Amino acid sequence: MNKKLAQQYWKENLKYLVILLSIWFTVSFGFGILLVDELNQIKIAGFKLGFWFAQQGSIYVFVLLIFVYIYLMNRLDKKYNLN
Repeated sequence: MNKKLAQQYWKENLKYLVILLSIWFTVSFGFGILLVDELNQIKIAGFKLGFWFAQQGSIYVFVLLIFVYIYLMNRLDKKYNLN
């Protein structure tokens, strides 16, 4: 792989990382800490939504984002013929 393609590859990789980590930060810090009082007014299955995000939701979202990252990186590897 030449230098220009390697730079494009890492640029796309970093773009994916920034987007996915921003989503996780928003869910874990934003929903679990900053917006917890507003979200606690909503109940799902008897649990306050803010409490759920702080205790379970951010973990579920993190695991989901891992699978999304795997999918995106597999596509990126195929795009740059690195599979």
